[in-house]
Amino acid sequence: MSEDKPADTVEPAPAEMNAIPNGKGHEPGEEITALAKTPSADDGENPHRTENTEANLPESQEFLSGIDDKKTTRFTDFEGKTSFGMSVFNLGNAIMGSGILGLAYAMANTGVVLFLVLLTVVAVLSSYSIHLLLKSSGIVGIRAYEQLGYRAFGTPGKMAAGIAITLQNIGAMSSYMYIVKYEFPLVIQAFLRVDKPAGEWYLNGNYLVVIVSIAVILPLALMKQLGYLGYTSGFSLSCMVFFLISVIYKKFNVPCPFVDFALNGTASGLNVSATDPGGEEDPACIPKMANLNSQTAYTIPILAFAFVCHPEVLPIYTELRNATKKKMQHVANISITVMYVMYFLAALFGYLTFYGEVEAELLHTYSRIDPYDTLILCVRVAVLIAVTLTVPIVLFPVRRAIQQMMFPNKTFYWPRHIAIAFILLTFINLLVIFAPNILGIFGVIGATSAPCLIFIFPAVFYIRIVPKEEEPLRSFPKILAVCFAGIGFLFMIMSLSFIIIDWTSGTSKASSGH
Repeated sequence: MSEDKPADTVEPAPAEMNAIPNGKGHEPGEEITALAKTPSADDGENPHRTENTEANLPESQEFLSGIDDKKTTRFTDFEGKTSFGMSVFNLGNAIMGSGILGLAYAMANTGVVLFLVLLTVVAVLSSYSIHLLLKSSGIVGIRAYEQLGYRAFGTPGKMAAGIAITLQNIGAMSSYMYIVKYEFPLVIQAFLRVDKPAGEWYLNGNYLVVIVSIAVILPLALMKQLGYLGYTSGFSLSCMVFFLISVIYKKFNVPCPFVDFALNGTASGLNVSATDPGGEEDPACIPKMANLNSQTAYTIPILAFAFVCHPEVLPIYTELRNATKKKMQHVANISITVMYVMYFLAALFGYLTFYGEVEAELLHTYSRIDPYDTLILCVRVAVLIAVTLTVPIVLFPVRRAIQQMMFPNKTFYWPRHIAIAFILLTFINLLVIFAPNILGIFGVIGATSAPCLIFIFPAVFYIRIVPKEEEPLRSFPKILAVCFAGIGFLFMIMSLSFIIIDWTSGTSKASSGH
């Protein structure tokens, strides 16, 4: 079924009725109608027509991707105005989580070659998963993850997808806010050279989290269109590029093996003690190409979830200007490729700086050399800005999922739009402030919802939605989708097993963020 095939039967209708129900809340038997774009709309004689019409449409109604772009007025959740570049920034920012800080540690536990192989496999699988989502979306004209679930399995499918997105993204937002809570006070402390805090309010992480939420995250989360966040996403990604450049620069400025700041307070003592007088290369400074140890298995889930962005894919697709399935796949492939390169370089140079001494959080390792290093302090600020600006991007799919589950046929309504964002941020702030040990629970949520969103749901929705006449159950694409769902179950079992082992052994190594 061609995606750009025009609709054959188009009935003229009043402006208010020109919506294309995309399945998001439409029941079987509802008519699907479209209105051809009139010359006056194109000529700009009535520029407010689309806006006014859109305001009266149910939020559940969206532009059907099977209609010819040039001949129809679009009715999307938010009209598709976002440029290709902004969409790449938004999706790239959705992919880029705090997980980049742990990739050097992952490389130390897998070796350079094995890490590269795993990262490549995960990137390819993630791109294939987005292909499955877009193919399913194109066939039924739906651009909402929850409604793909509804089309495939009815209300249980819709609720499963909505709950998985909500839990996964609340977990991700909480992990970002934990970084703000614990890193921001340390950064301020280091800049002000306060060695022993005396309870100053501006060094209290709880206050800082609330201030950042109100001053930065809430205003961005209140925007009607996800596309507007392309600017902040671009800035967020530039902060991570600064982080990457700094990691590469430090590789050539940190001697190996390094000595802790606590053991050698002066810079001169540090350099002397770090030099090998014999001139022979220290075995601790030789990179391992492949490495298998007790921690290796833990790094596989960290890598598997390094490209989690699937809840954001369809909202970004909805807002893409002149959207087609092929164009959105290009957006996804470029975003994944850029993140793939950044992930590998950050992991490689972080690992080649510290080798076996690298910690699970890379920036902590730099602080062991010199906690007052100005460049590393600036990098920490950049990472804080990046994760803070990622929170609004991650909040959009949660709000959309809540609206799909609770208000599927309601028109866009500003008070509700604002209230959901405010309640979500308040809930996350309360979690971060009063439940410091909740990260273990989010580890379990991540281990169950992430494989569902990346592997299992896209595959089973695809198998159910793509007609048997087009692709029989025994066709190669559907067999591939079944295998893909199997990989998801494997990752889920593996991740949960490691978390249970962690809890029973009294350690905590499993990653909760992506």
